[in-house]
Amino acid sequence: MAWGSDAVAALLRRLDLEYVSLNPGASYRGLHDSLVNYLGNRDPQLLLVLHEEHAVAIAHGYAKVAQRPMAAVLHSNVGLMHATMALFNAWCDRVPVIALGATGPVDAARRRPWIDWIHTAQDQGALVRQYTKWDDQPASIPAALESLLRASLLARTAPRGPVYVCLDAALQEAPLEAAVAIPDPARFQPGPPSQPGPETLEAAAERLRGARRPLILAGRVSRNEADWARRVRLAEALGARVLTDLKVGAAFPTAHPLHASVPGHFLPEDARALVREADAILSLDWVDLAGTLRQIWGDGRVTAAVIHCSVDAYVHNGWSMDHQGLPPVDLPILAEPDVVVPPLLARLEGPRGGRRAPAARRPRPAPAPARRPAPRKDARGVGFHDLAAALSEAVGAREMCLIRLPLGWPGDACAFRSPLDYLGSDGGAGIGSGPGMAVGAALALRGSGRLPVAILGDGDYLMGVTALWTAAHYGIPLLVIVANNRSYWNDEMHQERVARQRGRPVENKWIGQRLDAPALDLAAMARAQGLVGEGPITEARDLAKGLAAAIAAVESGAPYVLDVVVPPREASPPGASRPERSTR
Repeated sequence: MAWGSDAVAALLRRLDLEYVSLNPGASYRGLHDSLVNYLGNRDPQLLLVLHEEHAVAIAHGYAKVAQRPMAAVLHSNVGLMHATMALFNAWCDRVPVIALGATGPVDAARRRPWIDWIHTAQDQGALVRQYTKWDDQPASIPAALESLLRASLLARTAPRGPVYVCLDAALQEAPLEAAVAIPDPARFQPGPPSQPGPETLEAAAERLRGARRPLILAGRVSRNEADWARRVRLAEALGARVLTDLKVGAAFPTAHPLHASVPGHFLPEDARALVREADAILSLDWVDLAGTLRQIWGDGRVTAAVIHCSVDAYVHNGWSMDHQGLPPVDLPILAEPDVVVPPLLARLEGPRGGRRAPAARRPRPAPAPARRPAPRKDARGVGFHDLAAALSEAVGAREMCLIRLPLGWPGDACAFRSPLDYLGSDGGAGIGSGPGMAVGAALALRGSGRLPVAILGDGDYLMGVTALWTAAHYGIPLLVIVANNRSYWNDEMHQERVARQRGRPVENKWIGQRLDAPALDLAAMARAQGLVGEGPITEARDLAKGLAAAIAAVESGAPYVLDVVVPPREASPPGASRPERSTR
């Protein structure tokens, strides 16, 4: 250990970071050398990426599976600016990421002409301070070591999130003047999670025992199998109906009789009816609880008793509105859902657990939604139900992890039996995150026996496709299916809505939206990154063969992209393939 960056690298190893994703930059060339030549490029191993946004997205996807952070290194102010969208996604998704940055020499006398000046910022962390849990720019090696310990601790403390530590380039490259003691991270760990008091738990149990129509809103919860099983037991002990959400990962088995409606990004009408009828609602860190309640009761009084388990309030700030509205809550429990469930379950399954409304007065569990949706019989092309049915058939009895689903994916096609069956969205709805997060999740799943599958929209794929090169370079098995409607279709719907409101031609909604004339060759773009790329598949009858080949390739260790053309819900307007012009 001879250089400042050697000491930083040594601590990164002791923090048990398995990987560091990066796009090279001179501002951290000292740290780069230490990771390669001092640590031997292992524990952590470098993962080369083609864009800083991918570096963070890969770390984000990895953490969603591994439930612990990996590091991403960002070059100076310009690299941090590239990565801001991905950091915002991780922030909104409450996922731990350790972002390491660098700046040109803070000492102006040590800056090289021109380049060191434009790559040095007075307060670089200000770029991301409003959507990271903490940031720092230490001025010495002992301070840098403490900064990294604090960053790791805060990233892993609930509510989890990204942190940012900026390392002075001159500090990294300075020789160590004395031996440096590397701290033991075991003495700098997050404390045990906050536990609700017995009075709070008893109050929650009493409200739920006495409810005739209890409802559980299962939101941001852990990927732990034991936690999953306890949530199921809790619902069964209460006879409570359960709703889940595609904005977050799988939280409850969708085929269970108590799972009362198909999951989605928004509540379907039958789910709204259940919320309206409920007399007690247990929110397990439900995303946008206020918005959900407002859909049902508007500005009126919420008639159900609401119990809300969440520590999210600890990171709410005045810059970002990702905290959503302020929900009316009768019993707030400032603890993580999976910390609350075990002691609450013990009370409900204990001697007094049977003191609840008679089962006869409770709503009957709905039958489980169909889990193998039939493909359409009379339509051409490939619909989402065609793709869902074909994928279910091709996967068969294999364990699969759906890393991502597109916005319009049908909830009745979701068959979630365990917490790793589905990982949820990116948190911040930042288009372009899908490919990078898919690579990171597949990396964490490698060797698990699960088939990693990401179904991405074509817009998401196109903005982030070069992230897939990292999967090819490091041999990370992954299946990416692009649900390709050759349009920014969600925005077409917005333009249609505005046109109707203003009495203007709906036929023009495609202008500035369609990805056609010529159609993009998505499979060729995958091959350009070193993956296997096939398609486009345009007819449902070809899906089985295409998916069989794709799964076989992934199981042999290859990353694979399959382009499936999914037409918009209505025919393209006349002239859609011609140059943009008004039809007026």
